[in-house]
Amino acid sequence: MAETPRANKPTLSNAWREARELIFAHRGRLAVGLVLIGINSIAGLVLPWSGGPLIDLVVDQGRHELLTWIALAAGIAVAVQAATSFALSQLLSIAAQRAVTDMRIRVQAHIERLPVRYFDSVQSGQLISRIMTDAEGIRNLVGTGLVQLVGSLITAIVALGVLIHLNWQLTVITVIALALFGGACAVAFTRLRPLFRERGKINAEVTGRLGESLGAIRVVKAYVAEEREAQVFTAGAERLFKNVAKSITGVSALTALTTLTVGIVGVSMILVGGESMIQEVARPGAGMTKGEFFQYLVFTGLVAAPVVQMASIGTQITEAFAGLDRIREVMRMRTEEEEHGGTAPAGAVNGDVVLEDVDFSYESGKLVLHQVSLHAPAGSTTALVGSSGSGKTTLVGLIMGFHRPVAGRVRIDGRDLSSIALRDYRRLLGVVLQDNVLFDGTIVENIRFSRPDASMEDVLEAGRIARCDEFVAGFTDGWQTVVGERGVKLSGGQRQRIAIARAIIARPQILVLDEATSSLDSESEEMVQSGLRHLRQGRTTFVIAHRLSTIRSADQILVLEGGRIVERGTHDQLFAAEGRYRQLHDRQFQVERDHYLNPGEDPRAPRVPGSATP
Repeated sequence: MAETPRANKPTLSNAWREARELIFAHRGRLAVGLVLIGINSIAGLVLPWSGGPLIDLVVDQGRHELLTWIALAAGIAVAVQAATSFALSQLLSIAAQRAVTDMRIRVQAHIERLPVRYFDSVQSGQLISRIMTDAEGIRNLVGTGLVQLVGSLITAIVALGVLIHLNWQLTVITVIALALFGGACAVAFTRLRPLFRERGKINAEVTGRLGESLGAIRVVKAYVAEEREAQVFTAGAERLFKNVAKSITGVSALTALTTLTVGIVGVSMILVGGESMIQEVARPGAGMTKGEFFQYLVFTGLVAAPVVQMASIGTQITEAFAGLDRIREVMRMRTEEEEHGGTAPAGAVNGDVVLEDVDFSYESGKLVLHQVSLHAPAGSTTALVGSSGSGKTTLVGLIMGFHRPVAGRVRIDGRDLSSIALRDYRRLLGVVLQDNVLFDGTIVENIRFSRPDASMEDVLEAGRIARCDEFVAGFTDGWQTVVGERGVKLSGGQRQRIAIARAIIARPQILVLDEATSSLDSESEEMVQSGLRHLRQGRTTFVIAHRLSTIRSADQILVLEGGRIVERGTHDQLFAAEGRYRQLHDRQFQVERDHYLNPGEDPRAPRVPGSATP
């Protein structure tokens, strides 16, 4: 199902609007920064200005008493410039990092609230890049970059006024050269921005695949796929290199143009300025004095340097806008709550669940569920069985609010689920999924994940019911044992039991068990099943299980095939009916029987047609 953005494709105006919002949010610090940069820029003009009086008055005219005052003025200006530079850096660096942090927090919070289908189609590494890397560029908008750009403009304007006063003919040549350079910069930034944008996309893709590869390192090593993964990474790194090379070429061309512009101005100064000094010697007052020419040289540098600096800062700001574009792509997507639309509080829920003629599809026109109807009374246990791909997990996804039906309704205690606030409703759920993900923390922290305010007594009780206490006792750090990323330091069965304890401590009203005991051996499974029977009491429970022996006590069993419910009833009823459920049961019984009689043989391995069966 395609994403529905809130607006059209990101545009420059959108990026500017985002930039204005960022600037407005930090307007206090930026206002102080602009004042400081103004003082800094004016103070920076005193030292180059002092060269004129030093040459014309002190040296040429012999007014030596002015030397101390000129030096004192220059010294004070330098001290003011140093102090404002330090204050500016401290003030704006903190403001920039605050802005980056705020943006990361906003993007992360928004991404976490996007629909589940979005995460099914995007690598986690790409999302991490959106949150961490793309947000980094905005520091140039609210940090020293933007303020330095303003400071450079102030310096250039003041210096330009001085140049016009000293020699307007030469200044006209200088302004024309700098205007041509500015136009070239504008064209260059327009072409560089897509490159920076593409770089962020490539970097996200490479990072995403690298994260997958490192996260599945055991699978990579087991299938001797290190070289293949290296080739995949190399291809991505080469794409990134080509993009960076193009960007460098563009920036290098801009730098060369800068050098050419400065050279043109310099040659013009030699010709026009030199002629003006010659005229001044021949006819005093007709041209420029040596001190004025020295001032012109220095102030030309003060005009050219900001222009060069603006080119550099402009590149950084262009990169920041590219990052903002990518961030806006995500921020424009509708959150799960916005798509769901429900706002009514869940209130007290008994757990009576009804699906009425529900259709669902992941892609338009391709139904995964067809006219599914069921009634799970409060406190009952409903088991879902069927072959892989029959729609069992999708069905419970609808009950948990992960998906919305394209037709039909899901009702909770007679209320349409679409009218209930989603986050409020999910607080009533307890979930043990087939893929048990644990976080890199302690066992206690992972059990408390569903209810952070749970007491240690609650944790121990949940752990006892899930039979976690049996393996925890063997760890040196006990319940404070760190499980590693995704619980890698634990066995599959241990991770499963912690996930069950996590569901227990949530005190759910509706419980979903998706292959909750699939990773347990027979002995552990029996113990956990005892705990789950205790947990299921008084709760509406949905169980997905391939081991049909674990669902015999279910109040109703639904058999799904091709997204339809083809049979429903209790175990005894379905077994006696000799339909699809009986076929699944007998096939599984035969596989388990063969495995029992031939323990060295993999029960999942296909048999050769015509082979003898003991």
